[in-house]
Amino acid sequence: MSAAVRHPAVAGTFYPADPKGLESSVRDCLAKGAAASALRDKGNGHLFALMLPHAGYVYCGRVIGATLAGLALPGRFIVLCPNHTGQGHPFGVWPDGAWLTPLGPVAVDASLSASLLKGVYTPDTRCHLREHSIEVLLPFLQVLTRNRAQIVPVCVGTREPKALRAAGLGLAAALAALYRDNPADVCILVSSDMNHYENEQTTLKKDDMALERALSCDPEGLLAVVAERGISMCGAAPLAVALFAAKTLGEPSAGLVLHDTSASASGDTRRTVGYAGLRVYL
Repeated sequence: MSAAVRHPAVAGTFYPADPKGLESSVRDCLAKGAAASALRDKGNGHLFALMLPHAGYVYCGRVIGATLAGLALPGRFIVLCPNHTGQGHPFGVWPDGAWLTPLGPVAVDASLSASLLKGVYTPDTRCHLREHSIEVLLPFLQVLTRNRAQIVPVCVGTREPKALRAAGLGLAAALAALYRDNPADVCILVSSDMNHYENEQTTLKKDDMALERALSCDPEGLLAVVAERGISMCGAAPLAVALFAAKTLGEPSAGLVLHDTSASASGDTRRTVGYAGLRVYL
């Protein structure tokens, strides 16, 4: 069977479809983000994970840029995203091939993917075909790694805590052998926006509740507060998977790089979406 190639689903809407325009937009987001970053230290230990938003660049590009700016990124990424479409397996892994963007192909790391395909994880391309939340991050990786990035795309379609814990343990097991040799060789990317479609005051308040648990590296607390407080953070489950893995492997710490809402771009404070960038160290 030939390796699968995923074509862009939101080029020209969430980000420019023209390669030159797209690279220019990414570099502009990185420059503006670096100037706006609230996190000046690089944390203790090695970089384990990043949480990045996935809206249109006009809304969240500055947060993405701030979170990535100044980092020495590895060449391999396991990218955990939510499932907005409801299609496919609850822990679907794109196993091989490549993802295309206007800047060219991003190779799927088939060997790293194979090490993850145990337990709850299963090969599945259907959950990824119309899911935008990994796609919008890839041009940043392409620019920052000079098109050398390799990815393992994982779509998380459940918020069941026991399943997410099992997924975190499976992720930790896949990483354990790598960490014995070179812990800086791979980074987890979590794709998530924060609270959706409430007024800015409410969004900021709800975001702060979720971020407080995330910054404490508390996956159980994050899932509980999101459920109990009605916080529509779409990537809470992928972030919980990453935090379960981090706590299995060591003693993680996290820092907030930048927190913003869509009102900064739109001027509309009545119906907003929150965006936050996190760095997690181990």
